[in-house]
Amino acid sequence: MHDERRRIEERVERVHNQRIKPAIYSATVPFEVEAWHAPGEPVSFEEAAAARYTPFAMDTPWGPPWGTTWFRMRGRVPAEWAGRRVEAVIDLGFVGDWPGNQAEALVHLPDGRPLKAVNPLNQYVPIGNPVSGGEEIDYLVEAASNPDILANDFAAPTPLGDVLTAGDKPLYTFQRADIAVLDEEVWHLDLDLQVLRELMVHLGEHEPRRHEIMHALDRAMDVLDLDDISGSATAVREALAPVLARPAHASAHTISGVGHAHIDSAWLWPIRETKRKTSRTFSNVTSLADEYDDFIFACSQAQQYEWVRDNYPHVWARIQESVKKGQWAPVGGMWVEADGNLPGGEAIARQLIHGKRFFIEHFGVETKGVWLPDSFGYTAAYPQLAKLAGNDWFLTQKISWNQTNKFPHHTFWWEGIDGTRIFTHFPPVDTYNARFSGEEMDRAVRNYSEKGGGSRSLAPFGWGDGGGGPTREIMERARRLADLEGSPKVVVEHPDDFFAKAREEYPDAPVWVGELYLELHRATYTSQARTKQGNRRSEHRLREAELWATTAALHAPGYSYPYEKLDRLWKTVLLHQFHDILPGSSIAWVHREAETEYARVAEELEALTAEAVAALGADGTRVFNTSPFDRAEVVRTPEGAPAYIDVPASGSAPLTGAEPAQPVQVEGLVLDNGLVRVEVAQDGTLASVRDLRAGREVLADKGNLLRLHTDLPNYWDAWDIDKHYRNRYTDLLDADAVTVVEEDALLGAIRVTRSFGKGSKLTQTITLRAGSPRIDFETEIDWHEAEKILKAGFPVDIRAPHSSAEIQFGHIQRPTHTNTSWEAARFEVSGHRWVHIAEPGYGVAVINDSTYGHDVSRTVREDGGTTTRVSLSLVRAPRVPDPEADQGKHRFTYSLLPGATIEDAVAEGYALNLPLRVADAAGAPEPVVSVAGDGVTVEAVKLADDQSGDVVVRLYESRGGRASGVLRTGFPLAGARVTDLLERPLEDADVTGDGGVAVALRPFQVLTLRLQRAEGS
Repeated sequence: MHDERRRIEERVERVHNQRIKPAIYSATVPFEVEAWHAPGEPVSFEEAAAARYTPFAMDTPWGPPWGTTWFRMRGRVPAEWAGRRVEAVIDLGFVGDWPGNQAEALVHLPDGRPLKAVNPLNQYVPIGNPVSGGEEIDYLVEAASNPDILANDFAAPTPLGDVLTAGDKPLYTFQRADIAVLDEEVWHLDLDLQVLRELMVHLGEHEPRRHEIMHALDRAMDVLDLDDISGSATAVREALAPVLARPAHASAHTISGVGHAHIDSAWLWPIRETKRKTSRTFSNVTSLADEYDDFIFACSQAQQYEWVRDNYPHVWARIQESVKKGQWAPVGGMWVEADGNLPGGEAIARQLIHGKRFFIEHFGVETKGVWLPDSFGYTAAYPQLAKLAGNDWFLTQKISWNQTNKFPHHTFWWEGIDGTRIFTHFPPVDTYNARFSGEEMDRAVRNYSEKGGGSRSLAPFGWGDGGGGPTREIMERARRLADLEGSPKVVVEHPDDFFAKAREEYPDAPVWVGELYLELHRATYTSQARTKQGNRRSEHRLREAELWATTAALHAPGYSYPYEKLDRLWKTVLLHQFHDILPGSSIAWVHREAETEYARVAEELEALTAEAVAALGADGTRVFNTSPFDRAEVVRTPEGAPAYIDVPASGSAPLTGAEPAQPVQVEGLVLDNGLVRVEVAQDGTLASVRDLRAGREVLADKGNLLRLHTDLPNYWDAWDIDKHYRNRYTDLLDADAVTVVEEDALLGAIRVTRSFGKGSKLTQTITLRAGSPRIDFETEIDWHEAEKILKAGFPVDIRAPHSSAEIQFGHIQRPTHTNTSWEAARFEVSGHRWVHIAEPGYGVAVINDSTYGHDVSRTVREDGGTTTRVSLSLVRAPRVPDPEADQGKHRFTYSLLPGATIEDAVAEGYALNLPLRVADAAGAPEPVVSVAGDGVTVEAVKLADDQSGDVVVRLYESRGGRASGVLRTGFPLAGARVTDLLERPLEDADVTGDGGVAVALRPFQVLTLRLQRAEGS
């Protein structure tokens, strides 16, 4: 047989694109259109309906960046169309085919009910199937003119990312607003051809099935009457029916399709726009559910449901009905799809608590899995926290973006730092926006790593990132691919059903231990430093407010625990942990608003904490310690003088002062407190840090060396830091001034000022306090660099085989060598409050109060010793998508802690992030709880969410070994239960004979206790 592939494939392509697609709508009449341009921010439907509209013609430019235009569309269905399927077709001037980052609209009926959204790949609104003819159509269409921030492929900065800089030039030109007849046979023929053509080109040239399809398509084109597409469509479909009816092979891979619409809660648009995106997407989804009984849609992020509930009650009611029918599946059980590395342990717990509780309360559904496809790596604390919240499975996708190593599994057991395992799936289709294309189906099968062990995978389908969701065309593709030779089988089903089947067929799936590190987007640990600092401060302020509010509720008559305020503030912080806000990868508008929100949260939490402390009375000045560790520390009195105070964990002490074992001595540029001796060089670096207790020099070279690197990644500026950043840098060794600024028996301080780069200025105050080996670097930067990253390095004279970095409820060890490509790829990693390096018998910690990114490297010196360098990433200067990212002033502190054990690092990490509070208060109520037992650490103290008055305490083992101890309460205890994260009892706790609670923890175990107060307490 002659090879006619080229002729046939080109023939089919041309006829399909140029003749069949244009015939899908067989007749049209235009709407009469009027417009009203809303000033400023979006307005309510009621305000828009009452506005004065003016005539609007097609091909007219409209829509300034971030603007809203309301269109009134009126028309009549022609009487002769009776019995036909009729739709409205609206093209706002769409650019490309991505629905999330351009013009979008929501169509309303005159009474205000949202009907359906329109976007590039979903331009229709149903009118009738069939129509009677003569129907009057009247729509009000809310159209958003969002700019395309992705234009030019992120190649250059754009001012469009903030309404303050975007200008007012119209972005779009309205193309079409018609009432149209959908020719269903032609529409179905179009879909038949799409599926067969794509299947054909992705089959191997040696496959008989490819040639069978090709010749069937050629014969079908012979049947098609090019002058009467509509009249011949049925015959063409009949000619193609045999090749569409050939069943899949018995061993064919099975893909579980789950409807999905990834909606970033903010990214290339502000939060206010996401609120509208949810209404548009969810209107589309519920409309599609009406058309397809077999459709199932999985949707996460309780926050987005709440926005719809509060702003779009009609859409909310449709969602509730779809959930009842089993077509809408709440999943994920988190408040938002948060970043997977940066939120603190208690914050991830609250993400799960608030998310799961929302779905239980509003839908009667308890979600069973964590749905987190698009985050930039995942902490090894997740398996335990997910299981403690009642989850059975975990889904992610983003690890497919690895820059160096291919992740070896798609279905596996993920084991966390405490040993908890959760059944995990990583879809081989390599997208969470699948559309069942031939390329995707081929990729899913080729990629699937579990061949021979498992036979199924999951594919979230529907347009996403900026919403949009599944379309009827995608559902039709799924139906055609349900059992088709040459393709994997596609079944649309609930993700719970997929996970149950996958686990049943593959119970001995392989195990991955530790973090799921993404070998890409490593700069998200550092970008937008003020956003990250706002999150860190908010997490610790929330802890502080809850502890002292609980103390006041127990001991201050008349004080009322602020349940609703704390709930609202927690949800604000959780929202801003979304995986494009906290990582610093959003437009300028998002981060500008985030800073404002964090400032408001700080103000409210400060007021709540002050109110709780004041409720304890005002009879003298006391010092309050929110940390779970006893502290002997230097504080400032209200008059500004230093005082040395000994304060119990989670308790308070009078501001009376104590005497440290040895005062601080300042001699020239040397600070000495009898524990460590710090010598500052004339260039402002540390020339020496001598641990006087151990009798050893800590540094192998200049310490606190500030290094300014060129930082231009290959792509994704705000997201990425590529390895070549290391190759070009400037050490900041020119100090403007190095001066002693404080000389007291309780503390000594040396200030270093520098000017560098493009007008940047940096001031560091190096402080050593009595009684502590911790050296603080209080830092102020006025940053004006572009495409740079600033790091602070500590080359330590330690031969450390690994570093330990704090993560949620524990820490993770990472090798300092680069023996394999997996280790070499971890050239920038994340940690929370501390990084620790050690050799047997001696360790050093580097502690911070707001940064996350760091690197640890090692070299062997000529003298045979090993230098292990810890470098903190302080601030970056990416220009895309926010051209002014990180510009301006920053204030933060990091510290060097010589002679530190892991336990020391944990305690000092809490101390730096939870400064002692000095306030007027009367009396000294006992701490709400106290723990006797090394390694047992209290993370949260609060009243139970059900407002029963029970006290909830969350503990964890913090050293990485077994721990036991006794928890005692500062109130009469009537009983104690172990609970899940949602504070639901699991079992009785072990209450000792003297009223304590015995605690025994495995390494890094998290334990939640619910403590019942005795009557009258």
